[in-house]
Amino acid sequence: MSLESVLEAVRDRVVPDGSEVAELEAVVADLTERAEAAVDELPVDADVRLVGSTARGTWISGERDVDLFVCFPPDLPREDLRSHGLAVGWTVLPDGREEFAEHPYVKGTYRGFDVDCVPCYAVEDATEIRSAVDRTPFHNAYLEGRIDPLADDVRLAKAFLTAVGAYGSNLRTRGFSGFLTELLVLEYGGFRELLEAAADWQPPVVLDPEDHGVRTFDDPLVVVDPTDPERNVAAVCSARNVARLVHYARELRADPREELFDPHDPPPLDGGDVRAQVERRGTTPVAVRFAAPDVVDDQLYPQLDKSLAGVEGTLERAGFDPLRSARFARETAVLLVECGVAERPAVERHRGPPVGVREHAEGFHDAYVDDPDVTGPYIDEVGRYVVERPRNERTPGGHLEATLFDISLGPHVESALEDGYELLVGGEELATLAEEFGVELARYFDPRP
Repeated sequence: MSLESVLEAVRDRVVPDGSEVAELEAVVADLTERAEAAVDELPVDADVRLVGSTARGTWISGERDVDLFVCFPPDLPREDLRSHGLAVGWTVLPDGREEFAEHPYVKGTYRGFDVDCVPCYAVEDATEIRSAVDRTPFHNAYLEGRIDPLADDVRLAKAFLTAVGAYGSNLRTRGFSGFLTELLVLEYGGFRELLEAAADWQPPVVLDPEDHGVRTFDDPLVVVDPTDPERNVAAVCSARNVARLVHYARELRADPREELFDPHDPPPLDGGDVRAQVERRGTTPVAVRFAAPDVVDDQLYPQLDKSLAGVEGTLERAGFDPLRSARFARETAVLLVECGVAERPAVERHRGPPVGVREHAEGFHDAYVDDPDVTGPYIDEVGRYVVERPRNERTPGGHLEATLFDISLGPHVESALEDGYELLVGGEELATLAEEFGVELARYFDPRP
């Protein structure tokens, strides 16, 4: 198939039809009416605004998300913003639940749509924001009238990025946000043009739509916010996800096919599959499993990443040669490191100072000279004292058990570990994760770009 025929086929799937649009518009009208009635009961003025992809007409068929912002005067105390915002939210969504971003808001469902009712400050300029959500109305205003001719191209881009696992600015995914995707399509003039450009990207890539940036950024992709010259819209986007776009842009252009727009979960592995994979690879996996902390994903995943780096680091320093690592979370959370070394020697080499550094050298020598458990001290080829002493832990599991609470851990992860954890070593024990994490393990053992 040609690229154009593939894009036309996908376009038919992702563009909402008239009935979907009419249903969305009716829901938005009802929710807006509810919100405005609630605002009329408040002692302050506020504007109700639809924001996000539904406001900009870039939502994909089948998506049922509505974001209503209630914009309060900038001089309103934050505590009043909180209470008034929640009052409006509970009126709009009486069966909803309170969530927390930078401040509380109400989230719920209405006629089958997922709805967020979020308070913000109606600041005059995006550079004067008092909370992160305050800039969202400015993004809407900037794209209004600009993105309309390219709305279907934005939908194609979102579907493509979703399928390759690179869409979503949450801290679990660290991918492309909706606004970033819209800016890229706008910058290049269409989805096809974005593909052509991305296929040749050599990060760092820097784009400044309004040519007004005032600072530099150390990120693989920089798209200066057209409403705020000091902000990189792509700051959260990881190097891995930027590279994914580059890879799959090349693949789609070289071999156009619809399945590149279809999200795909591999068949889950069972316990036997996991044991077979570990045996085939000849590695020693080590995993720590514990109850997942009860925090939102944007708090959980940075802490899992920090903790995983700590686990991998302690195994690396001890010489267990980590090959690859991963973190998973559902009801439980897992930190997995696959090691290339299953067992270290009974002794380890411990280097002291150069003999010429008299005070430290003599101290090192005297500390070990009468120790019957060490070999040495002796002098190595570069003139340092060295001893060979018994190794405390010879296996990756033993070492991790001994050092787990000495490494850098996320605070909620550390608390969860203190409440109890399982240490799983080898294929037989790792296989016990398959029931909960069969899909994640399938991705781990058969990774794709």
